[in-house]
Amino acid sequence: MFCYQCEQTAKGEGCVKIGVCGKQPDVAALQDLLTHALKGLALYAVEGRKVGVVDGEVNVSTCEAMFSTLTNVNFDPADLMNFLKRVVALRDSLKAKVKAAGGKTDFADDAANFQLESTLEGMVAQGEKVGVKPDPSVNADILSLQHTVLFGLRGVCAYADHAQILGQEDDSVYAFVHEALAAMMKKDLDLNAWVGLTLKCGEVNLRAMDLLDAGNTGTYGHPVPTKVPLGHRKGKAILVSGHDLKDLAELLEQTEGKGIDIYTHGEMLPTHGYPELKKYPHFYGHYGTAWQNQQKEFGQFPGAILMTTNCIQRPQESYTKNIFTSGLVGWPGVPHIADRNFSPVIQKALELPGFQENSNGKEVMVGFGRNTVMSVADKVIDAVKNKAIRHFFLVAGCDGAKPGRNYYTEFVEKVPQDCVVLTLACGKFRFFDKDLGTIGGLPRLMDVGQCNDAYSAIQIAVALSKAFNVGVNDLPLSLVLSWYEQKAVAILLTLLHLGIKNIRLGPSLPAFVTPNVLDVLVKNFNIMPISTPDEDLKAILG
Repeated sequence: MFCYQCEQTAKGEGCVKIGVCGKQPDVAALQDLLTHALKGLALYAVEGRKVGVVDGEVNVSTCEAMFSTLTNVNFDPADLMNFLKRVVALRDSLKAKVKAAGGKTDFADDAANFQLESTLEGMVAQGEKVGVKPDPSVNADILSLQHTVLFGLRGVCAYADHAQILGQEDDSVYAFVHEALAAMMKKDLDLNAWVGLTLKCGEVNLRAMDLLDAGNTGTYGHPVPTKVPLGHRKGKAILVSGHDLKDLAELLEQTEGKGIDIYTHGEMLPTHGYPELKKYPHFYGHYGTAWQNQQKEFGQFPGAILMTTNCIQRPQESYTKNIFTSGLVGWPGVPHIADRNFSPVIQKALELPGFQENSNGKEVMVGFGRNTVMSVADKVIDAVKNKAIRHFFLVAGCDGAKPGRNYYTEFVEKVPQDCVVLTLACGKFRFFDKDLGTIGGLPRLMDVGQCNDAYSAIQIAVALSKAFNVGVNDLPLSLVLSWYEQKAVAILLTLLHLGIKNIRLGPSLPAFVTPNVLDVLVKNFNIMPISTPDEDLKAILG
């Protein structure tokens, strides 16, 4: 196997025996083969659009299949085999439709024509031949940009899939996903063409996040400032981790009146701010962080656990006995809820002891999405003009288990009292419970939401730039980001598409970015690695 799509990749170069995330070689091979098959499907999808053939099932299945290859989403070979069978069947069906419509179908590429083996061993052998391992016969910088686009596409597809579940779609997103996948089959695209596709990936991701924002806020309302208990109360309990708001909403409805409290974990913390979710009295509080103590947290939780989507470490056998998965998540031996009928999860929660007593812990505030922040924009603007607020920091991104992420905790702790910290995504769990106080009645630490709520952060920045009549890069705003997986890659590409400069990125830079590509990023966007909190704060604030 060879995989270097996440920040924790072995030695900063690539996982070659087993993934640091826990991905096994057979799963890596199946994901590589699935990506290969999707490239073949994309060739026909691109030609299909030229002759008026647009297949909705192909669109949705492409995003689902791409999403399943993200880090920490699906480790189940059986699930991946089913994805492969579906994608190859759709490829062949679409080929026939495009041919009937007069479109081009005589592709010689293996991805467009290979016959899928029928056994796990056969599919794994096929996948081992088509992975992403660097090819010395291909220009290293072009390959670097191809893989940047590929990994960015996986993030785009994750957001597009979440949006589609909530009824929000845009064919331009699907069209670009197919266009970019098909481009990876071409041999005549030069470096400039790949730079263009890389920035276009960021542009399309902005649209995908826009769709997801519309789905989330249109269905559950705009988040409002909400205090969330970090303790627990006596009674039966279910813990929900991941990202999927619809799964949480369905679970809240199905558990109403059953004497079970619902707790969030990781990226589900911001959901407490949504009016249509917070209205349930048994939606109680937040338990645990995201990465640092996950095995301990899950092992000690006295109720059932529902894992939705990704950004969760692969659970070890020692603490999987009460875990269920839903959506695209798949792990061998872990029960999967495919239809949002959470009866097995509810039954397990009723069988387990639950919390035996109340525990009053801290409270944290969530719900500082763009509507909330812009509703007090006049106070923010006055505070800046009156020098009460000197600077804004967006300290955001992914969490992870790799050493070096304490930088973000220390950075936030050392941010001066006249500065505000905006945060989003699971990286905030390094400091989310810090009491930074207020400035002029405004919290100094504002939780904008999940990783996809980078869209809200962008809208806040754009609105402030208009209010001050300056460009975004001229605002007293600095981005200090942490990355782990492919949604973070997509968000970074969105920021580059928007021309945002001076981003600090860590804990380490992507292994798939060559020195020459990095040089382009530095020259055009002044993107830079984090150093130390003291040095970075001094460089930013003087």
